Amino acid sequence: MKTYQINFNLNPTGTLDLKTVSTMAKPRCGVPDIINGTTRMRIASDIFHSHYALLEGNPKWPNVEYLTYSFAPGTREDAKKPFLNALLTWSFHTPFAFVFLEDFEAADIKISFERGEHGDGNPFDGPGRTVGHAFQPRYGILHFDGDEKWAVGAVPETVDIESVALHELGHGFGLAHSSVKEAVMTPAMEFGVTQRELNQDDILGIKALYATN
Repeated sequence: MKTYQINFNLNPTGTLDLKTVSTMAKPRCGVPDIINGTTRMRIASDIFHSHYALLEGNPKWPNVEYLTYSFAPGTREDAKKPFLNALLTWSFHTPFAFVFLEDFEAADIKISFERGEHGDGNPFDGPGRTVGHAFQPRYGILHFDGDEKWAVGAVPETVDIESVALHELGHGFGLAHSSVKEAVMTPAMEFGVTQRELNQDDILGIKALYATN
């Protein structure tokens, strides 16, 4: 409990207080912060240091000019432009261009909306909790919970597609969660809120990962 509270810049009481419960109730990414009792997040102790984290083993895409992306057949049409916008946002800070591919299975980045148990050992839990998860390079799999109330923009009681896409793509490129609450890579999200610009912490993380590409 204390580790969770420290990760989210809460008072580390070790008890399930009101602020901790409130944070836990927010929609969030399904990529775990703590594995076998060890956190991957670097604690945001002050505003003068970066607190991005990389996925275990620092996986990343190879030195290529472009990555392909595709949507699973039947993907809702209103989701496609928000995903493209999110890719473009990351493209300013990665060495890649992104090219759409019709062949879903052949694409580097595969985007789909799933429900409940969907075959990857990480089932979704219905509306209001886990909104999405992603797999590290070079798997390129991004899953979004089809049971959520998705929207384009800041619509009350819904989750903004582009904001979550921006976050999950960060995992798809190799970033873990950040304890900087203003960062795209913070694990907790808000209903009815958009977050469509990378924080300096996100930019430092992605540049650290791909500096030698």
